[in-house]
Amino acid sequence: MLFNYSSHQILVEMIKRYLKYVLLLQLFTLIIGCKANQPLANSSDTATVNWVGSWACAPMLVEPNNMPPVPGLAENTLRQIIKVSIGGEHIRLRFSNVFSDQITVLKKVSIANVLEAPAIDKNTQKNLSFNGNQEITLNPGQEVFSDKLNFQLKPGQLLAITIYYGTSSQKTTGHPGSRTTSYILQGDNLDNAAFSGAVKTDHWYSITGLDVIAPKNASNIVCLGNSITDGRGSGTNRQNRWTDILAARLAVDKATQNIGVLNLGIGGNCVVKGGLGPTALDRFDRDVLSQKGIKWVVILEGINDIGGIKRPEDAPVKAQEIIDAYKIMIEKAHAKGIKVYGCTILPFQKSFYDASFKQEARDIVNAWIRNNHFDAVIDFDKEMSSETDSKTILSNMHDGDFLHPNELGYQRMGEAIDLNLLK
Repeated sequence: MLFNYSSHQILVEMIKRYLKYVLLLQLFTLIIGCKANQPLANSSDTATVNWVGSWACAPMLVEPNNMPPVPGLAENTLRQIIKVSIGGEHIRLRFSNVFSDQITVLKKVSIANVLEAPAIDKNTQKNLSFNGNQEITLNPGQEVFSDKLNFQLKPGQLLAITIYYGTSSQKTTGHPGSRTTSYILQGDNLDNAAFSGAVKTDHWYSITGLDVIAPKNASNIVCLGNSITDGRGSGTNRQNRWTDILAARLAVDKATQNIGVLNLGIGGNCVVKGGLGPTALDRFDRDVLSQKGIKWVVILEGINDIGGIKRPEDAPVKAQEIIDAYKIMIEKAHAKGIKVYGCTILPFQKSFYDASFKQEARDIVNAWIRNNHFDAVIDFDKEMSSETDSKTILSNMHDGDFLHPNELGYQRMGEAIDLNLLK
């Protein structure tokens, strides 16, 4: 078949366009095949950079009674305070819209050292960027990292994260159990150093992590748990959960000062079914395995599963479900070279969970934990048990409910951990 010159050129152009279309289609298929909640990393996230998590919290769908108070987030400014563990000269922040069904727009985000919350040291304030832009749109189910930012972050310091929102999803992704006060002002108040007159709320929204570029020997320990890890009974704005006590101990020991501590507790959380937030098993990949620099996982979960048992005959079944979930998490972590330390479940006699068959379930689970299935055991049960009754928490160590430790109890838990496990 013969073609004149112009027809031949047209045919070549059509073939080029077809091949281009095929390549684009393959690329699109590859992209949508990725997990929807996979954090988008910028160009600074390379194999040559050792990012290590210094702070984190577990995201969840915020319940109606924990939503931002009036005036809300949309078109307003939110200042949140966090306490980091390890320091560094280069950082990035992680933001989440995972549990939202609408877009959330962060128009501007800045960080700064805290003077006296909510006031910041204006001389330290720096704006974040996202792929070179100050504004970022978080799609439903999406998490993103900011670009790498030069910032002198000191170990154990308080950091203020200020967000000026655009549109905000009605279903909000956040962490209700912050035990730390956040502040809201109407309109764009990103550069407002004093932040006086702000509406207060003791919850975190949108923020889920902060990483630092650290030496090659730096790492972190991820603490997966429920309200006892999240810190119910600890002091608001006192940063004295058992994980905070552990982080402070690590920071003053030269052999462990490059180890960060990430608290991934959720109040009311269960291991396999029910409770608040996604279960420990369901969130393990995102909340634990996605963390940068992770070397150890500490698991303190199961009391809420046990507390929810309705019938005596269900107790051994529930205990086995918890154990099976532990096995899955251990296997997943070991596949990535991560050690897993199991924490025994604390005493709860005289609490609102108390029942003889629930005690039976706890005994089964604790016996399994102690029987060399984890890489090591942190025996919080033994540490927090009354001298006169092993099934009751120490009388001066609980928050009045015989279940949650008080500030003195969290101090004891944080000091009970053998630092040699982390050396």
